[in-house]
Amino acid sequence: MKLSVVILNYNVRYFLELCLKSVEAAIEDIEAEIIVVDNDSSDDSCTMVKELFPNVILIENKNNYGFSKGNNIGVAKAKGEYICILNPDTVVAEDTFSRILNFTKTEDNLGIVGCQLIDGSGHFLPESKRNVPKPKVALKKLLGNSNGYYANHFETNSIGEVDILVGAFMLVKKKVYDIVGGFDEDYFMYGEDIDLSYKILKVGYQNFYFGQTTVIHFKGESTLKDANYAKRFYGAMQIFYKKHFKQNIVFNAIVWLSIKLARGLSSVPKTAKKNYLKTIVFSDRSDETLKHILPQPVELLKEIEADLDPNTLVLYDFNLLKAKVVITDMKKKSQQETIGFRLLPKNSNFILGSDSAVDRGEVIHF
Repeated sequence: MKLSVVILNYNVRYFLELCLKSVEAAIEDIEAEIIVVDNDSSDDSCTMVKELFPNVILIENKNNYGFSKGNNIGVAKAKGEYICILNPDTVVAEDTFSRILNFTKTEDNLGIVGCQLIDGSGHFLPESKRNVPKPKVALKKLLGNSNGYYANHFETNSIGEVDILVGAFMLVKKKVYDIVGGFDEDYFMYGEDIDLSYKILKVGYQNFYFGQTTVIHFKGESTLKDANYAKRFYGAMQIFYKKHFKQNIVFNAIVWLSIKLARGLSSVPKTAKKNYLKTIVFSDRSDETLKHILPQPVELLKEIEADLDPNTLVLYDFNLLKAKVVITDMKKKSQQETIGFRLLPKNSNFILGSDSAVDRGEVIHF
């Protein structure tokens, strides 16, 4: 088998459904399997997978084991030569896996391959390609200066060697994953992707960013940015430095102070909700129900248009459009800051999307 796609899920049932539909379309011509590991979700994620995706291998954990252990459990069941660690709040293009697998044939010493990620508003996520967060760089990042943290030495749409990739999408040979012991289970959530990327570099492999395919990562849906997030993030950085770098007293002090301050946080302020004045629906069907739940007026179009009025919500119907077309159009239209996006999954009765990478996404049933 060529590819195993491992998706770790925790209480994102509707985003998972969209993700699985996009993955099924993307592996149509590939010898591949999909493995969903559920970390004891309280929603009906597992029931949905069993009913709608009978060919998916479902592992139902009885506890929330966190990101590292959850993914390791899935990879242990994988039969593919390559594995792809994929977040459940993502949408892959139909040619994402085939293009990256073709790229792997060009490199002999390949570690992890990542791709271009955009958020639900169509904007590039800079964590798609990062440098090793050495103490000086990390200190600046913790203090609000990201210079040196992100890998900006080549363009977003290009291909280049990079140190650190993001756990939302990581494609790697299973034997390489096994050589370094997979994700370090000392991390519950956050930091494990940095750690895995760095471990693979240290044993002599090269990591690459493949910017010629793009994946939507709603991001805020799988991680609500609150006090627990802050504590886990700073704690993960502390684990990383203890494992891989000499002790830095100044850095440790800042991390300790950050964790203490995080305990006093109730939540990170959310972004203001966008006020849409109209909706453009790209679909070949007329659903009167949609017109009652979307910002008025609602206009139905069958073909993608380049220019839109300000404060317009765009709804893409996957019964008509391919994911690759939607992703490409989102990236173009995102240049207009007041444009928002929602997705209608194929054969579903809900729409979803997100206006921010730090808030939970929106799911609307009809």
